[in-house]
Formats: sequence, C-alpha cells, structure tokens
Amino acid sequence: MYILETNSVVKQYADTLALDNVSIAVRKGNIFGLLGPNGAGKTTLIRIINRITAPDSGSLLFDGKPMAAADIQHIGYLPEERGLYKKMKVGEQALYFAQLKGLSRHDALTKLKSWFEKLNIQGWWNKKVEELSKGMAQKIQFIITAIHEPALLILDEPFSGFDPINVQIIKDEIMKLKEKGSTIIFSTHNMASVEELCDDIALINKSKCVLQGNIDEVRRSYGSNLYKIIFRGSIFSIQPFIEGENELVEKSEKENGTAEIKVRSMKGNKLLADILSKVEIVEYRELIPTMNDIFISTVQAK
Repeated sequence: MYILETNSVVKQYADTLALDNVSIAVRKGNIFGLLGPNGAGKTTLIRIINRITAPDSGSLLFDGKPMAAADIQHIGYLPEERGLYKKMKVGEQALYFAQLKGLSRHDALTKLKSWFEKLNIQGWWNKKVEELSKGMAQKIQFIITAIHEPALLILDEPFSGFDPINVQIIKDEIMKLKEKGSTIIFSTHNMASVEELCDDIALINKSKCVLQGNIDEVRRSYGSNLYKIIFRGSIFSIQPFIEGENELVEKSEKENGTAEIKVRSMKGNKLLADILSKVEIVEYRELIPTMNDIFISTVQAK
C-alpha cells in the first residue's frame, strides 16, 4: 500500500533539531504534498530519503522493506537548487545522466528524443546550459529527473522559473507519470497547486509532522459549517429560517435581483430545505477552508 514510510525519524545538526520523530506514509500511485514553512525540516527529510544523509534514529521503509542503497535507482529527485553542468551541451548532459540512471545509450536516446519533442525543445540539443534561461534549464532538469520513470519521484518546487504555460505543461507531465504508476512527493509553497494535484499531504512545522492525511478529509476537518447561498428574492423573506439555530455571518443584495448570504449552520441541508419554499436558489455550497488557510492557521498555532 505504501511506497515510502518514515518511522520516528530524528536528525540533529549541532544545536539544531531538524527532525523530531517524523513519521509519514506515502501511498503508492498518489501525489503526496510535503508542506511546511522555510526551515521546518522538509529538505532534511528529503535528503534522508535520498540517502544523501542518514537519520540519527528512526527507520525508513521502501515498498514495505527496510530502505537500502539499491533503492535509489528507483527514485528520481529534482532539488530546489538545480545542478546542471553549465559548460556542457544540453543533449550530451541529458544523455550522460540518463545512462547514470541505468538506461542503455539506445534507450536513453529514444526516450530523450520523445521528451524533447514533447516539450518542443529539439533545437536545444547542442546548446550549452549556460545559454539557457532559468525556465529552459528547468525543463532539462525535469527530463533528467523523470526519464527513467522511477517508482518514486521527489519534486522540490518544480514550477520555479516557469511561466503559466510551461507550468501547465509540467503539471500535465506529472499527471502522466502518475498514470503510468509513479508515486510523486511534491514539495512546494504554492497551495493552489497542492489542491489541484495532491491526493495526500503532510505538514511539517518546527521539525515535527503536525498534520497528515487525505487532502479532502483534511480540508473538511477544518470546516466551520459555513455556507454560501445566492438566491432570487428578498433577504427578509427568509429571515425567520436563518434565526435561532443559525448565524447570519454576512448578507448583501445585488442589483440583478439576487441576494447573497453566508450562514453558519450545524444543519445546512435542513436550512436549504427550509428556504427553498420561499426563494429560488441560484447557488448553495459549503465554504471549506483552502489549504492556504489551513497552512497559515496550523503554522501560526504551533
């Protein structure tokens, strides 16, 4: 069920406790959002998963077994700080890294040709990396990371340096990799992308994992029973139904004959049924907190 599990991982650097008994579980075939403010411990955890450094205590399981050095062949890692050789030509470098990941020269060339065509960068093959813009170099780095279609793909701020069009291109490629069976750990501060892409999340703050779970369930658990209702008719006609058990949080009347209210109610469906007999409903929905709201409130509370 899980491609990766970290169990009570601890890491200390001199007087700084970077990770304090951090346990996360990443389900196979999902996109997992690894979230947290700067300095929370995310990068340290990623470095431990990639065996760049070792934990002081705790354990890691990869595909249900104690993690070993050989498992790195099944992981692709795109760090926030990119690492291309600036003086090397793009194609030569991409081919070199693809072969390091276990592909034969023939298979590497075939896959690279497909990727370069897909991202419309065929003309960059003989350019040096130093000639590329940040976004162009980012595309090459993404290809190098994903070319061997690893079981686990770790992406740290993968959209940095991209314009909106290229952000969407990379998002589409991430979803295609997921469809092919890759699991993705996605670390970012962009909460809109987290809501769009992620199935599960973990939030690390001050070295501890303070929140973890399915993203929809997490958002609903922070719900405050707040409902938005837009309808045709007068607010006064439904006033009796929103008094007593319910709290009218906000109200406004529009020029087009509609009115909008926000109501805090423990019985949203009953409230809707009550007012349907009095007005025509244009829109009715529960106002569930965004991941951005949850991130801010959780981090500030700790």
